[in-house]
Amino acid sequence: MSKFTRICAAVLALMPMAVNAQEAGTSRDTIDGQSPDDFYCGERRLGQWFYCSKPKPRDTRPASPQAPEPSAAERMAAIAKELDELKARAILDPSEENVIAYVRFQREQLDRASTFADTWQRALWQHPDIDYTLQRPVSTVGKRAWLDNRKADRDAVLTSLSQRYGLFYFYAQSCGACELFAPILRSVADSHRMAVMAVSMDGGPNKEFPNYVVDTGQRARMGLTGNETPALVLFDTQTKRTIPVGYGILSADEIMDRIFMLTNTKVGSDY
Repeated sequence: MSKFTRICAAVLALMPMAVNAQEAGTSRDTIDGQSPDDFYCGERRLGQWFYCSKPKPRDTRPASPQAPEPSAAERMAAIAKELDELKARAILDPSEENVIAYVRFQREQLDRASTFADTWQRALWQHPDIDYTLQRPVSTVGKRAWLDNRKADRDAVLTSLSQRYGLFYFYAQSCGACELFAPILRSVADSHRMAVMAVSMDGGPNKEFPNYVVDTGQRARMGLTGNETPALVLFDTQTKRTIPVGYGILSADEIMDRIFMLTNTKVGSDY
């Protein structure tokens, strides 16, 4: 065998080893790149412990926050805004499509309001503690009965008030309204036996209250500002407290109602 022949045989003998080494290196590189060879990893179904597959890295990104649910007030505002937008669109561009869209959306809100009103009424029927009409009737028959009972209570109270309360009546001889109001006040005072002290702001007399006095600072001491006449003030003889009843011309019922409310009802209980 010649020398050249021996060299070629040696080279051929080394080639499988190089190819195997190259394939082995390729296989390792492929495994590291998450592409394992079919025989070693695929057919034998070997996992990450045999370097056939790498575990997926955990997603460390923070979860995006979810938008909070809109409140009822925000939803109502959105409905009102949508209704205004549809109405404006229908007016500015009155096509059949725009008008129908507005009418349909408006009808949906009317149906919702009707459902609310119906539920409201049913709730009042079934829960008398929240039905204010039982305290202050609104029907014709109920209101008439309530007013009659209230008037009887008022008259009884006013008759007993004369033992504790008196009235200061500030007037002026030159006041035309005072001439109209004085007879009305006189009738209330006589019917309920209430004492009235007439105080003249300009020194002039009063035929309905001949025992008048001239103002010498009484009005200012009671905390009343200005010189409006006629002016009616209730005076509590026990607490020495003054309670303005009203200014200008008042009817007899108005005078009695105001005195009754100011002395025998709590704020907010009669409405």
